[in-house]
Amino acid sequence: MTAPVTDGDLASRLVEFVGALRSKGIPAGPSETVDAASVIDVLGLDRRELLREGLASALVRRGGQREVFDMTFDLFFPAGTGATQAVLDRDEEMNLDDLRDLLAMALADDDARALEQVAEIAVDLLGQVGDPDSPTGGWSAYQTLERLRPQTMLVQALGLRGQGAGGQGRGQSQGQGSTPQVTDRLERDEVRRNVERFRQMVAAEARRRTAEQRGREVVTRHAVRQGSDRIDFLSANRQQLEELRTTIRPLSRKLATRLAARRRRAQRGRIDIRRTLRRSMGTGGVPLRPAYAKPHPARPELVLLCDVSGSVSGFSSFTMLLVQALSDQFSKVRVFAFVNAMDEVTDIVKDTSGDLGTRISQEARITKWHTSSDYGEALGDFAEQYLEAVGPRTSVLILGDARNNNQDPNLGALHDIAQRSRRLFWLNPENHLRWGLGDSIAPVYADVVEMHECCNVDQLSRFITRLLPV
Repeated sequence: MTAPVTDGDLASRLVEFVGALRSKGIPAGPSETVDAASVIDVLGLDRRELLREGLASALVRRGGQREVFDMTFDLFFPAGTGATQAVLDRDEEMNLDDLRDLLAMALADDDARALEQVAEIAVDLLGQVGDPDSPTGGWSAYQTLERLRPQTMLVQALGLRGQGAGGQGRGQSQGQGSTPQVTDRLERDEVRRNVERFRQMVAAEARRRTAEQRGREVVTRHAVRQGSDRIDFLSANRQQLEELRTTIRPLSRKLATRLAARRRRAQRGRIDIRRTLRRSMGTGGVPLRPAYAKPHPARPELVLLCDVSGSVSGFSSFTMLLVQALSDQFSKVRVFAFVNAMDEVTDIVKDTSGDLGTRISQEARITKWHTSSDYGEALGDFAEQYLEAVGPRTSVLILGDARNNNQDPNLGALHDIAQRSRRLFWLNPENHLRWGLGDSIAPVYADVVEMHECCNVDQLSRFITRLLPV
């Protein structure tokens, strides 16, 4: 049951809830807040899951934001307060082995309610950190899962399933044409999914209990993940990068629509001053009807120079795939990759089979006698071997953090590229506050090329739709 909320507190809690969503990248404003208030007025607080769906329909506008919404909703509209009934009813002498046995049975039975109750008991029994009466105390999902180790219970849960099914049932299923290998694989996959579901339940319970002690705002700030469009490229783990790659196609369709709208507006042409002044003679010199020069629309060419070393490779790979998905918006797209040597990888990027980063490292010549980043050497290679790829209709994007390992920046090669191109941009995945620190020579390159901070999908999308020439 939803935690009791008075009428006077409900409005302020809703405002705090919307503010917390905005801090995590969900653009909910005053109009969405009004819609959410109407949803609460109609649905009430008694049916919590129905309220969740209603508020989501009012506040979530983009893909990839639902998980962030659900985590924040559970903090501001929890199912209850304090210890749950399952915790209050548990045996006082329950130990870790007893808890593991309960979890194995819940995993084997595929019982969502039992998994939830075990998660509540596990957090209360194993997850408490610090003084329970201290404002710095709380409950840790990591500590709970490290002690309980649910990932090691696959065999035990499968054994319980086998006992429940019995030899006769298994024999009948085999007689009907099913094979033991297929059955075992399906059961293993189902138990693994239940283990992952249990881990999420533990994390949600730990956040709820900690929020009661340390405050919802603190827990939201530190324990609720950012939306997928706000995930930092340089700090994203493998799973987050995979999640980002699944958004490439929907994102490319959205960006293509925006680019097409910009192109339609640009086709009107610039004001023709001579013809406008000539027209104004009939109105005493007042230009009432501007005349426009005939536009000469042409889709630009695009060249990407991508640093694929270290943690920057995730940013470069995502951007390469996104640009490839947007290739219809450009007359020609050519992609080059480098660490300290430049090589063209356009054909590799077009072929979607296999992992892009692995294929580039195996099939392209991106390093020489060492494996450290050297922007000056790579830019020199491009100016010497591939400069014909750049022309008066070409926009060049350089992707990288400009960390040059104290090597020569080779500004001359960068000047040559800038002089031949229509526009030259540098997209830097590092926060601008770190430019120039350590071996970063971003400020040096920024004197030659227009450099933009591009730490996440949101910043990349804004660059493509607002700044990239069409």
